[in-house]
Amino acid sequence: MSDRTAHRDAQVPRRLLRGEESALGELYDHHAPLVHGLAWRLLDDQDDAEQLTREVFAGVWRAPECLDPAHGPLRDRLARLTRHRAAELLAARQDDGRAAAARATAVRVRELVAALPRPLPAPTHPHAPAASGRPGSLDCLGSLGESDLGAPDPGTPAPDGAPDPDDSLGPDEALRRQVLDWCLAQRPARCPVPPWAAPYAAETAKLDALLRDLGPGEWQEVAELPWHGGVQRWRPAEVVCHLAAVDGYLTPALGLPDPVRTPTPPGPRPAGPPRVPEQGRPDDVLGRTRSLIEARRGSAPAEVRGMWRRQSHELLRAAGLGADGTAPVDYGSAVLPLSDAFLDRAFECWVHGDDLARAVDYPYAPPAPQHLRLLVDLAARMLPYLLAALRGPDRPAGDRRLLRLVIDGPAAGEWRIPLDGLQDDGGPPVAEMVLDGLEFCYLAAAHRDPDLLPVGRHGDLAAIREVLHAVPLLSRP
Repeated sequence: MSDRTAHRDAQVPRRLLRGEESALGELYDHHAPLVHGLAWRLLDDQDDAEQLTREVFAGVWRAPECLDPAHGPLRDRLARLTRHRAAELLAARQDDGRAAAARATAVRVRELVAALPRPLPAPTHPHAPAASGRPGSLDCLGSLGESDLGAPDPGTPAPDGAPDPDDSLGPDEALRRQVLDWCLAQRPARCPVPPWAAPYAAETAKLDALLRDLGPGEWQEVAELPWHGGVQRWRPAEVVCHLAAVDGYLTPALGLPDPVRTPTPPGPRPAGPPRVPEQGRPDDVLGRTRSLIEARRGSAPAEVRGMWRRQSHELLRAAGLGADGTAPVDYGSAVLPLSDAFLDRAFECWVHGDDLARAVDYPYAPPAPQHLRLLVDLAARMLPYLLAALRGPDRPAGDRRLLRLVIDGPAAGEWRIPLDGLQDDGGPPVAEMVLDGLEFCYLAAAHRDPDLLPVGRHGDLAAIREVLHAVPLLSRP
């Protein structure tokens, strides 16, 4: 165990005692594969393994003192808790099986007795005992306790479908949210992760699970990352460096060190509204990315993954310890409030995780509906600034037109998008555009062709086309 890991594990019980939700998330992200994998191998049942995983983490969250470092390494303590709870479930399962077998036997015996002719014929052997309720008689069978009847041999081999110890037994991605929700329902966090940081927590955990499952050959695959200015082609470790480099824009607002030691110095900031769509000029973003890739050249993939994961956990912890969501985050050519910056980072983490998943043929789920709606809302709120920038200061604004954006699917909702200004003046919309929320986000990431996207169109078709072709400009490398 590295000194860094030992220090982190020593801090976890203290942070759990303080009620830090981010510590619970970190504990799950680091150790859920151990707990869930061990539970599955011991219980040989997916549902039971998920239930045991929930119970182990809920028990630790309720009583963090059980993870006292004096009792041994954190992994060993979690493994002991898992084995102990699995033994209890196996004992209960065996008792249930024995009881079920006894009930089935008793029912069958009663059916046989009921089928005998009435009255019973006399014994044919002169020394045969009469039915008297003594042991060995048919009447006695009906009065035996269930525990007196046999149960299946506990040494029976496991079925053919038992998991192979070499298989990946990482928990399903949806289980993370279930476990955290269950824990927090039993003991509310005193230092919760803010709602605006929750999508980032979920998307970084999902990407980390993908990186955990990559084999040596898959770390050499090249992923394509489209944006409105072209396509970046990077290997997984380079994608991780890119995410860490852009996440570094948030570190000054949270009092954390920037992972890029020699960032490209930003040029003069253009005049305009405080929120503009392009969060960091492409040359700045790519410059930071190249700097971090060069600094990590020669590092093993696991080291690069660990660097990014530690940084994401530190960002979440700082957010959960009372960070000001309105604090400015300077991207070099734009300033966003910290709350929107976290949503922006969740958006890019999901999109590039999806890019990596396509490159290695890995199943990758979209954001949870409540998180997807926050990402749609971020893009919709930034559209007026993008349209104002495209219109330019010398172009007359004309009438204050509005477009009604209707999102279908899990992120369903409606937004009024000003087309000729930054404020909604309350007038009727000149056009209505209807599309799926997931497809809208892919369009904002320049992963969809605006001319081929299935869109419901009503009203001013030119205005709809203008918006559809503007949305991909929200993307960046």
